[in-house]
Amino acid sequence: MFTGIIEEMGVVKGIDRNLQSIRLTLLAKTVLEELEIGDSVTINGVCTTAAALVESGFTVDLSPETARVTTLGGLKVGDPVNLERAMRIMDRIGGHLVSGHVEGMGVIRERKQEENAIVLTLEAPAEILKYCIQKGSIAVDGVSLTINGLTDRGLTVSIIPHTAKVTTLGLKQIGSPVNLESDLIGKYVERLLNPEMRNKIGGG
Repeated sequence: MFTGIIEEMGVVKGIDRNLQSIRLTLLAKTVLEELEIGDSVTINGVCTTAAALVESGFTVDLSPETARVTTLGGLKVGDPVNLERAMRIMDRIGGHLVSGHVEGMGVIRERKQEENAIVLTLEAPAEILKYCIQKGSIAVDGVSLTINGLTDRGLTVSIIPHTAKVTTLGLKQIGSPVNLESDLIGKYVERLLNPEMRNKIGGG
């Protein structure tokens, strides 16, 4: 589990592609502290597992499915990425609970400056929007953000100067794809309240 508070921006150092998987090599500093093989790290909001530790970095393996349904499949050498290690039980949750299981990709349709904030309008899949509420939480490329407003096809979020500086969201432009994960709470509530889903889970 993660918090959506990015620890640092890493850089893609290498990409090794084959038919079975994609291996990414990431340069990092902060997330390497206490990192061990097998530990979980989100890359742009996608939960991955450290497969190896290398000089000034680590490697992860992506399945073809992860490469297809997230932005990680389109990464290039030199691209910056948001990195966060899994939270510890005693950590403060400065953002919100994030699983790292990205549900789909959105696209930035508008980017404008409003006083000190960057306001992004995102087009998002309907299956994600149904769990979004105004002033609720959403993870965008792994960053915990508050939903400012909703439209039929998307949502708006504000990026404060600090977030723009320490995450990749400050670099995003119109047309940029982003990974999206809606708030877990709404999905759990739906399962509890929807009789059909309860029956499928319980077998009754």
